[in-house]
Amino acid sequence: MVKFSREYDASIIPEWKPAFVDYKGLKKLIKKIKVARRDADDSSAGDSSPETAAGVESVGYGGGFSMLDPVRALAARFAPRVQATSEDEESGDSGEFVRSTDKHEREFLEKADEELEKVNTFYAAQEAELLGRGEALIDQLRILADVKRILDDHAATRHARGSLLGRSRSMRAVAPPSPALSNSGRYLLSGLATPQSMSDGSVELQQAQMTEGAAVADEVMAALERNGVSFVGLPGKKEGSGRGGRLQLPSTVRIDIPASNPGRAALKVWEELVNVLRKDGAAAFVHRKKVQHAEKNIRDAFMALYRGLELLKKFSSLNVKAFTKILKKFVKVSEQQRATDLFSQKSKRSSFSTSNKVLQLSDEVESLFLKNFAGNDRMVAMKYLNPQRPKNTHMITFLVGLFTGTFVSLFIIYAILAHVSGIFASAGNTAYMEIVYHVFSMFALISLHCFLYGCNLFMWKSTRINQNFIFDFAPNTALTHRDAFLMSASIMCTVVTALVINLFLRNAGASYANAVPGGLIVLSAGLLFCPFNVFYRSTRYCFMRIMRNIIFSPFYKVLMADFFMADQLTSQIPLLRHMEFAACYFMAGSFRANPYETCTNSQQYKHLAYAISFLPYYWRAMQCLRRYFEEHDINQLANAGKYVSAMVAAAVRFKYSATPTPFWVWLVLISSSGATVYQLYWDFVKDWGFFTPKSKNLWLRDGLILKNKFTYYISMMLNLVLRLAWTESVMKIRVSKNETRLLDFSLASLEIIRRGHWNFYRLENEHLNNVGKFRAVKTVPLPFRELETD
Repeated sequence: MVKFSREYDASIIPEWKPAFVDYKGLKKLIKKIKVARRDADDSSAGDSSPETAAGVESVGYGGGFSMLDPVRALAARFAPRVQATSEDEESGDSGEFVRSTDKHEREFLEKADEELEKVNTFYAAQEAELLGRGEALIDQLRILADVKRILDDHAATRHARGSLLGRSRSMRAVAPPSPALSNSGRYLLSGLATPQSMSDGSVELQQAQMTEGAAVADEVMAALERNGVSFVGLPGKKEGSGRGGRLQLPSTVRIDIPASNPGRAALKVWEELVNVLRKDGAAAFVHRKKVQHAEKNIRDAFMALYRGLELLKKFSSLNVKAFTKILKKFVKVSEQQRATDLFSQKSKRSSFSTSNKVLQLSDEVESLFLKNFAGNDRMVAMKYLNPQRPKNTHMITFLVGLFTGTFVSLFIIYAILAHVSGIFASAGNTAYMEIVYHVFSMFALISLHCFLYGCNLFMWKSTRINQNFIFDFAPNTALTHRDAFLMSASIMCTVVTALVINLFLRNAGASYANAVPGGLIVLSAGLLFCPFNVFYRSTRYCFMRIMRNIIFSPFYKVLMADFFMADQLTSQIPLLRHMEFAACYFMAGSFRANPYETCTNSQQYKHLAYAISFLPYYWRAMQCLRRYFEEHDINQLANAGKYVSAMVAAAVRFKYSATPTPFWVWLVLISSSGATVYQLYWDFVKDWGFFTPKSKNLWLRDGLILKNKFTYYISMMLNLVLRLAWTESVMKIRVSKNETRLLDFSLASLEIIRRGHWNFYRLENEHLNNVGKFRAVKTVPLPFRELETD
């Protein structure tokens, strides 16, 4: 049977851990009470033994032994304690806790009272926040339902009107309808015709457009007013008595869709431009695309609210159980039954134990989601509201072992065949070495990164760091450490298999042997873009979506997963260079007509390699600038400066490799040293949160997840050493070409290891920031909002 303390520690919400009852602390106080009572009993037994013997002799029992002697001794031992307890009960007030004579018992009761107040205060605050969010969200859902109904009704009216108009004008050409009457469902809530409609030459059509726009505007405004949205400074009435008169618009109300991608940003810029150009300043767009985005935002907000309610229910039940368990232990040790009963009654009267508002709101949210977003299908609704992780099976572990063993065996076979063929000798086949080195290094670096990410996932799970919440990953499709290990092992097994086949074909004299590495690249690309639900489709699509956001920075909103992945790319610059060579060699047809030097010696190749050297830093700097414009945080500008310094250092090192003169040596030392100091400062202070002033942990921060502080100091030294790997470029170590390739691959692998090592502490710091702000549920912005006006 698992002890409750372990079950409790494994069940608490990591982000809310400081708000939970300190079960271990209370348990330690109970142990102190137990030890103190045992010591007191031992001392009282030693002091009272002569008196007990004298009393026995005085009543005539002499020096003989009686079977009742143990009972009399036990009664004499507890008689003073029972008497003191009865006196306390008589003198104490019935509405307060009984003050124990034992300081440890008094300390326990005071500590428990503090913990109860802490839990109750936190629960009340979270309950009020969730209830307010739920009320606002229900209002948003009502507005959405009204707007959708209005658009559907007018779409049906337009369709019927269009059918009649088509039959009446079947013998003549009809001008194309304007956007106000098109199937796009877009309305300009002003009652005025658009420029296109003013130029189509049909007075009847213009009047119909104006009437349609005014009708939609009236109904949308009425729907908003019914749901409590007031129009500041605007009466919301038309100027004039006619149906087509000008409408005084609700300019303080808008459907606010975040400009998280270029399409939404362009739409927002267009609407703002129209608002500026209009003289009445009263343009407000409602169209089906925005309504669809609003519906998605509201659905996500319902999912986040439901998760918050479930977490708060879990918080309540765990704390109730913890208080019940700890009070049982206290009453067994101290025998303070009256004090325990009084505290238990106070605990049961607390809001976290008695309030049912969270339960009611949870049922209401589930009912509304079932009706509006799941088509009354409960299984679909719970798939969104309460996604379940797939059960772990031993099949993944078995496949990891199978692929790993196969990879080791094939690699040994490949090494033996390569040694026998003499292709790794100094006089070996140079072209083959170029192909093998680039292709094998590319996949080996990817596999190593997957393996280290699996190690990160394992450590985050062991230390209860909620990486899925931090990255906003769905818990039912997020990778586990076993999945990452399986990806790493399967990639390496496939690559070594291709290399063995390629070597057999080359030794057999096959002319198409070089096509095998190219086929491996095509197979990998096809698997990445495969639309079928095989080999972690949700993860592959998520990866491609994040890469799209990175490549088109700063046009996409920067999320945690985006800049975290961009940081990974800054450590994979050698991988990008290998991909450049593979693309040039296999896609340009070099393996058929031209030698391998065609790619490496061309000026375009060298210029592209120069661009690739700092492209990840450019993407990361653009992300920082995007975050600065959105958040107005000066730290983002400083972070962008770090990546600009890295770009300068990379450019100088690239120039030095082409022209190794003393001047460029000094420039490499100056630029790279400055960039390294900048990066180390940001790693330790900003990303890891170390060197906190007046921290209780020297050179670290107050909150540490790992118990051994020495681990953090070793990690700092390791990060420092690996950050200095660029010094190899100025040492000019004289080795052969094959050894140079091995050295470059080793340095690239060390940088990936440093990045994997960096990942853990970066997310640890982010997790502790969430803990400090009690962020366990994401906040989804609501689409319908009222703007403040003067």
